[in-house]
This record gives sequence, C-alpha cells and structure tokens, in this order.
Amino acid sequence: MLSDDELLRYSRQILMPRFDIAGQEKLQSARVLVIGAGGLGCPVALYLGAAGVGTLTLVDDDNIELANLQRQIGFETSQLGESKAESLADRMRRINPLVSVIALNQRLEGEALTRKVAEATLVVDCTDNFNTRFALNRACVASKVPLVSGAAIRGEGQVSVYDSRREESPCYHCLYPEQGNEDLTCSEAGVIAPLVGMIGATQAMEAIKVISGVGSPLVGRLLILDAWEMQWREMKLARDPDCPVCSG
Repeated sequence: MLSDDELLRYSRQILMPRFDIAGQEKLQSARVLVIGAGGLGCPVALYLGAAGVGTLTLVDDDNIELANLQRQIGFETSQLGESKAESLADRMRRINPLVSVIALNQRLEGEALTRKVAEATLVVDCTDNFNTRFALNRACVASKVPLVSGAAIRGEGQVSVYDSRREESPCYHCLYPEQGNEDLTCSEAGVIAPLVGMIGATQAMEAIKVISGVGSPLVGRLLILDAWEMQWREMKLARDPDCPVCSG
C-alpha cells in the first residue's frame, strides 16, 4: 500500500494508465542488485532510486578518482578517495529517503555473489570486465533472476535483457563465449561522457519494464548505439541450444 507521500512523489508515473498504482507497488516491493557504481551504475541507481524501487543494493569495491568525475555523475570533487558504493548510496538516500539502499564496498564472488543474486528480483550489470559478467550470468541463470546488461566504451554502447524465466531467452554466454574475450576498459580506450548516461538510463528503463510487467523488454534483442552517428540498431538474439550455461 502506497502512502500519501509516495502517491505524490511518484504521481507522474502513477498517472500513466499502463503503469498505474499496480506498477508502482511492484517497484516498491522489488529488490534490485546493481553491480558496479561507476559510469553506468550512477544513472542506473539514481533513476531506479528516484523511481521508487523498494530496495537497492549497490556493489563496488573502488574509490572515487579524479578521472571518474568526467562521466560518473553521482559523485563530486569533494568526495575524491571515498567509496563509490557508499557515496552513491548516500546520494540516493538524499534524493529519495523512502527507499532502502544498501552499499557493499567489496567485490562479490563465489558463494557471496550467488547468494545476493538469489535474493534479488532483478540484477543490473554495470561492470566493465568479462569475468564478472560471466559469473553474474551464471548466477542469474541458476536462480532464474532477470539480468539487465549494459556496456559502453569510446562512443559505442549496447543493452540487452537476459531473462531465464522465459523459455526463448538467450543468456549472456549465448552471445559471448568465455574464451577469447579480453577486457578493454575506459581507462585504456576512452569514453565520451554522455554515452554512459544514455546506456545507463536505458538499463534503468529496462529494469522498470521487467519489474512492472509493462512494455516489451529487450529479451532476445541487443540494442547497439553509435553515439557519434546517433544511430541505434537492433540485433536479434537466439538461444544457443548447446550453451553450457543455459541449455538443458
């Protein structure tokens, strides 16, 4: 049941007939795990927190550096050296004190990662390394928790949703094999600032769609952005019947 404060705060969402109070209540009861509190994690967390997702857990073991401030909009110069997860959680609490925000200043691996994923309604992958992405994918498939995946580098980005609750949905491993993929980070290749905002906001929108059941999420579809040409294109994704993670 939404309080009077919540009805007013989220009124612009509740006004939409497709979303209505039912959609808002689904957000309120959701538990979202956000892995990574950097360029993608900042807009994802801020938008989901402002929109009223009931419980958000932010995971990142990095501290804020000067080079982050060009694109990681959740942070300020005065916070240099502070924990990204804890600083972003504090920012979210100031924006919306009605939501519960948990900050984990650590790298989740193994049993701890599996447990946190199993507790979540939905996971948002805002990381920048393949090892974590593959581990997250395995945990999400095992627990049948939807995964909203995003990536951004240079002037290019992509977003997709992997939902193992749906028979036809591929998983992240169906698209990318574990062998032969090497990490290319923003510190090595560069990234234009608004790109991470565009991809992060798209991830947040997809998360809201999956949680509320409103709209058609990017399941079986990979959305690719060339920001310099401002062109979005869509690629259809099929489930790999021989995938070692999600087949069988």
